[in-house]
Amino acid sequence: MADARIRRGGAARLSSAKGRATRGGGRALKRQSSIDRLIEMLPVSEATLQRLASWAIVAIVGGIAIGIAIFAGLPGMAKQQAAEIAARAGFEVDKVEVRGVERMDELPVYNIALGQVDRSMLSLDLPRVRQEMLKLGWVKDARISRRLPDTLVVDIVERDPVAVWQHGGQLHLIDVNGVVLQSVSASAMPDLPLVVGPNANRQTAGLNTLMENAPALKPMLAGATWVGNRRWDLRFQSGETLSLPEGAKDSASALVNFARMDGVNRLLGRGIVKFDMRDPDRFVLRLPQGRVEEKPADGAAAKRSGEGEEG
Repeated sequence: MADARIRRGGAARLSSAKGRATRGGGRALKRQSSIDRLIEMLPVSEATLQRLASWAIVAIVGGIAIGIAIFAGLPGMAKQQAAEIAARAGFEVDKVEVRGVERMDELPVYNIALGQVDRSMLSLDLPRVRQEMLKLGWVKDARISRRLPDTLVVDIVERDPVAVWQHGGQLHLIDVNGVVLQSVSASAMPDLPLVVGPNANRQTAGLNTLMENAPALKPMLAGATWVGNRRWDLRFQSGETLSLPEGAKDSASALVNFARMDGVNRLLGRGIVKFDMRDPDRFVLRLPQGRVEEKPADGAAAKRSGEGEEG
């Protein structure tokens, strides 16, 4: 009995004490947290904060749903629905930003990119858009990306024009690999070497490498003709033509030898029509009057003969 009364009395006293503490010291138990103080400092109402929090939760849930639709391999219908939801939420292509274009015409780039306008940002096929861009002659590389909520960004890497290719009565601007960039007119020729002949565009890289063996002559080069699909005739700005032998090694050796002789004797700019170095044992000069003068090449014995067949 005594134990039971002690339990009841103790419980009663505890309840009474708790009640007094609740009634008399309620404000002491309600302590303000640092987050509450930070919220009170914000220049917005509590109702506005609640609305913003609700929208943030919706955005997070929507983002998770979109991510699942993209990466979890949902059926096409589900992906389409997710794309439509994203478009209605403002995630739709409305702007196109093209960067990196300096020399090429921007219109073909915009024509491809504008085909994506009004599409959901989720339904964009970025690899396909990139492949369409790479079909443009000027485009060496392209990077296509999204910038949420509504912008398609196109970064273009242009090819560098190095020559004009003349073939079949037409002129084309080409890069070092012979890729045709665009057509050009004779009245608007750029200040670039002219390469002539079938497949001469495919030999432009080899021509560039060849001219690197004679850097003093490179700025004097006006053009080159790819002869017989096997060798070069070089044309200089002073009007002369230099016929080189076949083969990368022999043509480079002949060009270096010619550059050395020009540096000593100033061969260019003296009215000579043509230099022929196809034969390593002789150096043939064609003069304006049609006379032919032969000189030994690199100490070889001079040989007298008529000019050989072109080719």
